Amino acid sequence: MISPSQLQKLESCPDGPLQIWPLVAAPGATETSRPLATLTLSLAIPTYNEGQNIGPLVARLTALLDVALPKDYELIVVDDNSPDLTWQQALTLTATYPQLRVMRRRGERGLSSAVIRGWQGAQGQILGVIDADLQHPPEVLIGLLEAIQGGADLAVGSRHVEGGGVSEWSLARRLLSRGAQTLGLLLLPQVVGRVSDPMSGYFMVQREAIAGPFLNPKGYKILLEVLGRGDIDTIAEVGYVFQERQEGASKVTWRQYIDYIHHLLLLRLGGRLSHMHKRFPLQRFVRFGLVGLSGVVVDMAILYLLHSTLGFPLTRSKIFAGEVAILNNFIWNDAWTFADVSQRQKGWSARLKRLLKFNLVCLGGLVLNVLVLNVVYNLVFGQRWAYVANLIAIAIVTFWNFWLNLKLSWRVTQTK
Repeated sequence: MISPSQLQKLESCPDGPLQIWPLVAAPGATETSRPLATLTLSLAIPTYNEGQNIGPLVARLTALLDVALPKDYELIVVDDNSPDLTWQQALTLTATYPQLRVMRRRGERGLSSAVIRGWQGAQGQILGVIDADLQHPPEVLIGLLEAIQGGADLAVGSRHVEGGGVSEWSLARRLLSRGAQTLGLLLLPQVVGRVSDPMSGYFMVQREAIAGPFLNPKGYKILLEVLGRGDIDTIAEVGYVFQERQEGASKVTWRQYIDYIHHLLLLRLGGRLSHMHKRFPLQRFVRFGLVGLSGVVVDMAILYLLHSTLGFPLTRSKIFAGEVAILNNFIWNDAWTFADVSQRQKGWSARLKRLLKFNLVCLGGLVLNVLVLNVVYNLVFGQRWAYVANLIAIAIVTFWNFWLNLKLSWRVTQTK
């Protein structure tokens, strides 16, 4: 049970539009409804049925931040009226941890909006978020803080950079995570493509970078909203290994993936993206096309050798010729078309990943190529025009290969 004195420390949760205000510089400022600029860091901790984890989490966070930012930070628990009374358990900790603030939210639910509500009442110049389930290692906070203090507008904890990873995820969960990221890259390349782990829920951001715009998050991926509507210039990433939950139950459901798609569509149709200038990368496409022409020569030569000279069936000949052309094109694209990206992703491991992605995209194009070739060959031109049919098929899939490879194989994350 909590005492009356502890209950008095329970704070009301902000309401109204989901909008972060700039900090008031001095107590005498006229806009008294806005929080004062008194702290360096405000860390939001959204909770729902995390009573078993909140104590150990707060203890680890304060042990770190008492050293890094003595008396210059706050932890803000925003609890969605948990049935296990997480908010009460958090309140009992306030006597031991004076930097801890607790909000009990009623009539509104959702991780992303809980984070924003916590930020609305925050007093820090830097705003951060961490999950309450200890799957985000608290020790990574120091690296995020150093990146922000070093000049980054946004510092993201990433599972997909050096030092990052997942602990014991199943293959299905890995595929779902990567599939969601790929979908985001196709729908929102200007947002999702800026970081290696857009699904991260562990980051810090300069308050001024997101102050002002009305926010409209859906589901639990608040980082998408920050990237899509904030004024984010410099981004840094810090690797971390996503831990398995030790206590409590996971809240990831199919509803979360539906909300994620909904959020992507909202950002795609409005917000900052509606004002972004979208220019087709013509110069890069010309280079891609020239490399493709060299692939056509390779493709045609091998197809002629296998089909016309050696008598192999057309489809088998085309598949083999196409794969050799794919390898040829990758070498030239990596060294020329996307050389600026390749130079930022050095090492054989990174190059192998690019090759595998390029091959998968182009194999999809190869399947389309084979289908078009057979349709045109069998239904339109006939055997005498097999090579014309092949050229038509190649032309149709060229744009497919360029666009998907631009967004998936040679994408640049805008990080320091």
